[in-house]
Amino acid sequence: MALLQISEPGQSTAPHEHRLAVGIDLGTTNSLVATVRSGVADTLPDEAGRHLLPSVVQYRRDGVALVGDAALHAAADDPLNTIASVKRLMGRGVEDVKRLGNLLPYEFSAGASAMPRIKTAAGERSPVEVSAEILKTLKRRAEATLAGPLSGAVITVPAYFDDAQRQATKDAARLAGLD
Repeated sequence: MALLQISEPGQSTAPHEHRLAVGIDLGTTNSLVATVRSGVADTLPDEAGRHLLPSVVQYRRDGVALVGDAALHAAADDPLNTIASVKRLMGRGVEDVKRLGNLLPYEFSAGASAMPRIKTAAGERSPVEVSAEILKTLKRRAEATLAGPLSGAVITVPAYFDDAQRQATKDAARLAGLD
């Protein structure tokens, strides 16, 4: 199914003025970015040809955040600073996280708001900030592949996400520079 853009005569954009937009699946385990080219959905690979990006972020002492495969490989050696499955924490309060019990190996603190903050070697990070690192990586991939800046993105969320979880996802997108 193709989408049509209908405009008043003389008001349509010139072909060279088309804006770039993508769809992002911000997953619990893996994430990916896609666009539509000539009416066909196309996932965008990284420079190594991988389409899936592991939804894992490692924070190092020097402040550098590794995202994806590099972070996944570091998880066994540095589990407290390597955040995986952060989507489970999006829009949750400190009390919600405490109910998860020993399922997560991270150390948490309560921030100024009710949002939990994860203690890492690079300082405390919120789930929104961790998700933003994943989204930044996908944004860079899309802009490199499409050879231009993105004008917008659609990010999927599960149907069971409540308003707080949806808002946290929007906040992560804004932090990553996505509209």
